[in-house]
Amino acid sequence: MKRILSFLLLAFMAATLTLSAQSAADKIVGLYHVVKDGRNSKVKIFKYGDGYRAQVVWLENMKNPDGSQRTDQKNPDPKKRNTPSNQIVLVEKVTFDGDDTWENGQIYDPTSGKVYRVEMYFRQTQCAHSER
Repeated sequence: MKRILSFLLLAFMAATLTLSAQSAADKIVGLYHVVKDGRNSKVKIFKYGDGYRAQVVWLENMKNPDGSQRTDQKNPDPKKRNTPSNQIVLVEKVTFDGDDTWENGQIYDPTSGKVYRVEMYFRQTQCAHSER
């Protein structure tokens, strides 16, 4: 009986630690208001494969002056240049390092078409920050 109780206690502790690690890693998941160069947008960060991805879901101005949908015209991949501006993937493949930092990913700058290495962390509660 003691062995069974000890085993159940160890199993419970292992499950609790696993859930705690998942909760810490998923802390970054959510919808964020982003302001860059005075322009507002919303970016959704979500679990994707073995890591996390960030994608634009809303822009303050999604239309060109002629009324057509803005697209990812500066993307180095010609197949992605017709992607609507509110569907551009900004961050790919970031993984949680176990210490409140998500790293080893890439961040894409649609204004220049360039890709950089990225590290993401929280400066304040609910305020994610990325560095390239």
